Amino acid sequence: MNYSKITPEHLQFFKSILGENCFTDSENIAKYSHDETEDLSFHPEIILKPNHTEQVADILRYCNEHSIPVTPSGARTGLSGGALPIHGGVALSMEKFNSIVNIDEHNLQVTTEPGVITEVLQNAVKAVGLFYPPDPASKGSCFIGGNIAENSGGPKAVKYGVTNEYVLNLEVVLANGEVIWTGANVLKNATGYNLTQLIVGSEGTLGIVTKIVLKLIPHPTHNVLMLVPFFDAAEACESVAALFKAGITPSGLEFMERDALLWTQDFIGEKTVPVEENHQAHLLIELDGFDEEDLMKDAEKVLAVLEDYDTDEILFAESQAQKDQLWSLRRKVGEAVKTQSIYKEEDTVVPRYELPNLLRKVKEIGNQYGFKSVCYGHAGDGNLHINIIKGDLSDEFWNHELTQAIRELFTEVKQMGGTISGEHGIGLVQKGYMDIVFPATTLQLMKDIKKVFDPKGILNPGKIFPD
Repeated sequence: MNYSKITPEHLQFFKSILGENCFTDSENIAKYSHDETEDLSFHPEIILKPNHTEQVADILRYCNEHSIPVTPSGARTGLSGGALPIHGGVALSMEKFNSIVNIDEHNLQVTTEPGVITEVLQNAVKAVGLFYPPDPASKGSCFIGGNIAENSGGPKAVKYGVTNEYVLNLEVVLANGEVIWTGANVLKNATGYNLTQLIVGSEGTLGIVTKIVLKLIPHPTHNVLMLVPFFDAAEACESVAALFKAGITPSGLEFMERDALLWTQDFIGEKTVPVEENHQAHLLIELDGFDEEDLMKDAEKVLAVLEDYDTDEILFAESQAQKDQLWSLRRKVGEAVKTQSIYKEEDTVVPRYELPNLLRKVKEIGNQYGFKSVCYGHAGDGNLHINIIKGDLSDEFWNHELTQAIRELFTEVKQMGGTISGEHGIGLVQKGYMDIVFPATTLQLMKDIKKVFDPKGILNPGKIFPD
């Protein structure tokens, strides 16, 4: 695809509709050149910051006519390179779309703009007794629009589901500047193709979301949180399926390998959790609901299941402060790993019964190729975040041989009935592995859908599909 470079004429047009909200200075160019994906950086030629739908429509219409690539940009907390402007052009920042339009307490819905921080939205609806469950680790900084783009999950997904299960309707600006609503603000909809769910998880390649209608539920009033140390990491994984088989549905079930917990405690400077030399992994288990007595019965069921496994003393959080402390520890694992070394994070997901097999295979492949890995993730979903640590590995190995190791790992994941991304998306860094999980026919169908929405290929080009 031949894309146009930004010319003075283009700049003049953008300034005519956005005024001072056009940026070409080196500081902003550098800022919008990266997200949280490894150490990758690609410079846009210009950053545009619209603040209403009509401006987005004008920008896309113009860029489509002039073949200028447009990369949507939110909070840039992504881990798959989805916000990297690899073809230059426009970085379209949605940060000024930061209003919660309406909280509908009667219908349990909220209408929001995409630049609202996820935790801000959660707190706003919680204030009226309502709950928006999807909660990525970066919920304190990521935008709800980015969650839509990646179909984000987080710890609460094990009980409540991921982002797409809460999206009722979307206002979307298409590549040609036309504005559509994808569905209706209703709980049931069998009217034509489900364009709403097609947009969710499409990583900004089909259109730009400018308004979002989300389903809400009543906020649970009670919860119980426990931290369980295991002497064997695979056993920790094995216990996960057993908990569900016993009829327990936790609101959070998180796995942290030994080094993940140790590195995070070093990172935050607090030794809040005792990690003995023979502790190889921990499970963080949360139960929630509306009846405290029922919760305690479920906690007893959890303890009964864990009696069959080799665990150390189980810690029950005794206060809200201690619960917040434990959750903060889990949410900071990704940041902590990043401070240790250059790393690659693989967002694998398998049926939960296969989780111990996946963990063993990760370690086998690591031993075969000579790399260290630190694993953690949403065990209740079978979603394991595998952090491959560069450490002293050579650049040659890191940039070339490691690709083969990752292909072997993803092939094993596929054979286990899993896939290569549970919540981080494909973006730039995983697109070369899409052939492992999809045959050519399926990939071509996806490419054809992309062409229908975006015939000139201006929207987030170079993402999802293998080159």
